[in-house]
Amino acid sequence: MIDLRAFAIIDRLQRQFVGFIGSTALGYYPVAGQSAFFVEIAPGIEINSITNVVLKRANVKPGAMVVERTFGMLEVHGDTPADVQEAADEVLSYLGLKEKDRLKPQIVASDMIDRMDAHMTQIVNRFRNSSMILEDDALYVLEMVPAGYAGFAANEAEKAADVKLIHVTVFGASGRLYLAGERSDVLAAREAAEEALASLEGKEG
Repeated sequence: MIDLRAFAIIDRLQRQFVGFIGSTALGYYPVAGQSAFFVEIAPGIEINSITNVVLKRANVKPGAMVVERTFGMLEVHGDTPADVQEAADEVLSYLGLKEKDRLKPQIVASDMIDRMDAHMTQIVNRFRNSSMILEDDALYVLEMVPAGYAGFAANEAEKAADVKLIHVTVFGASGRLYLAGERSDVLAAREAAEEALASLEGKEG
């Protein structure tokens, strides 16, 4: 029995988020303006079969596929929302599930730090995989489960505000998002990210 953990469609990829995917993924890189789809399942090894089915049946390219001991995650993208919706539908058809069978995102932690200390910024920049945070920036940190929803939250936050994408983790035990910038912008991004997660219906984990 395959457990559908995360299942989220992104209508329009933003510039920083595609930069993140391109700098960290081993698949075909997306470009801004394309649509994308994230799916996370358990057991992780089954993501191989899902990827094979999706690529044969839908006009999309894989940006990332991660197989862990417990979870598997796949990101695919295409030129139109219709292409990506078809890919998502093929996943559900293969699994014999409906979108409502996914897990609803749960926020584990949400924190904002004003005027980052210079030494703290250096620590954060050591593990970043996107832009750098600078001294006196405001920092927003979001942790959620399942991890596959972190990409959706990051993209929606970037739509809403002029912030820097510092770090995203889209697989593993939990997803994480780090954003930085002016306080007012970071607050707007925080609101957008958390409202986006709350809008996704699903089963309670």
